[in-house]
Amino acid sequence: MKALRFNRLAVAAAAGMVLAAQALGQSAGTRVEVPVEGATKRVIVVSLEDRKLALVEDGQVKKVYSVAVGKPSTPSPVGTFTIERRVANPTYHHGGKSIPPGPGNPVGARWMGLSKHGYGIHGTNEPNSIGKAASHGCIRMGKADLEEFYALVAEGDTVELVGERNQETAQLFGNGQNPGAQNAQAVQTAMAAPVVSGAETQARAAVAEIDGAAKASPAAALVAELVAMQ
Repeated sequence: MKALRFNRLAVAAAAGMVLAAQALGQSAGTRVEVPVEGATKRVIVVSLEDRKLALVEDGQVKKVYSVAVGKPSTPSPVGTFTIERRVANPTYHHGGKSIPPGPGNPVGARWMGLSKHGYGIHGTNEPNSIGKAASHGCIRMGKADLEEFYALVAEGDTVELVGERNQETAQLFGNGQNPGAQNAQAVQTAMAAPVVSGAETQARAAVAEIDGAAKASPAAALVAELVAMQ
């Protein structure tokens, strides 16, 4: 009886190895595309005339924010740039003076420096300036919007600063009378619904296929039968 039990266990172990090899082979032969971090194409569009900023991901508007832009005497630059630096709780340096992080810091709690030296997207210690042409050329955001936006972007993202309304900004922000309100609401409503990505769907299908194949294999049946005999 002991010899029979030993043989059964040996066969079960061998069958288990066959099953594992089978599942591994199935897994190796199934290619599951996993999104690469940072692969999302992001473009940040700022309409200086509308004083609005839109975050666009893979061609879809994700968020729209009100911002402050450069005043006439110190206008914001126009053109296409990139985010070169992201700094949380920055120290402000100007005219030989340094202001540490805190409520009095002129650039707020976040700084996103652009490839245009000296310009960036940041917060402000003057929240009433949002929606106005009031800055020294940088793009200012309210505290809550800034912290949310900072977490959604990365170094290398494209930033378009558009001086005058055009077809692109009209689609993003409206005609200037009520810029972006309906568009932003529609985007936020659409994003509220849970979305399963194509890669996640493929991964689930692959796991189900491997699991089904393993359960249907003779080795799996043998293991089950031997276990039942113990």
